[in-house]
Amino acid sequence: MVSFTEAQVLAWITPLLWPFFRVLGLFTAAPVLSQKSIPRRVRLSLALLIVLCAQPSLPEMPPIAVNSPQALMVIAQQVLIGLTMGFAARVVFAAIEFAGELIGLQMGLNFASFFDPMSGGTATAVSRFYGTVAAWLFVVVNGHLLLTGAVLHSFTAFPVSPEPLAFLHTVQPQVWGAEVFKLGLWVALPVVSMLMLVNMVMGLIARVAPQMNIFSIGFPVTLGVGLTGLWLTLPMMQVPLTMAIERMMALFE
Repeated sequence: MVSFTEAQVLAWITPLLWPFFRVLGLFTAAPVLSQKSIPRRVRLSLALLIVLCAQPSLPEMPPIAVNSPQALMVIAQQVLIGLTMGFAARVVFAAIEFAGELIGLQMGLNFASFFDPMSGGTATAVSRFYGTVAAWLFVVVNGHLLLTGAVLHSFTAFPVSPEPLAFLHTVQPQVWGAEVFKLGLWVALPVVSMLMLVNMVMGLIARVAPQMNIFSIGFPVTLGVGLTGLWLTLPMMQVPLTMAIERMMALFE
């Protein structure tokens, strides 16, 4: 008869338990993967599968008993690190949507708003379009694999320990708000520059030839130039999205 002791069972479970909570925390907050359309069973099964496949490459876990008070602190650390990594990826998506807000403001399309099921609020047309394109690109450029590789490498940079908030001194998520404005302005700058040039030209025409009713054709011209700018710059969206995700995930490696 095959029998197992409690110590043996804990020795088998412990190396899988801590990585499982960290990966599950990532899937809970990461873009695309955390959508309500993906069932919880799928996220749980996927996190367990990743941990089982990556177990040989992970560093050795410290011998912490599951029924000890330190285990609760370790679980809190793993969940916080996973959630922080998912939040870092969401910062990139927020920057892309902020670029859409800037472009929509210059085009005059911010009057049109839609319900955003991801954030639970309203979003403008261009911002929603940019967010959808970013989600597609995230899957196309294997962003989910990039996040998975980053969370596995994070066990080397931030090993398992009973100090939940120790990693915050290194990653400093409180300064990530600046990334939203920097990346958003970088993405929106070409189209915004085109629209500003068009507005300057129309203002000059209205000044030189007041008899021309420039206000009646201003909105169609601005809308046409904005859509043309979106069409021209959309193929280049992959570069800033990939660079931003890689830079944010590098903080955890």
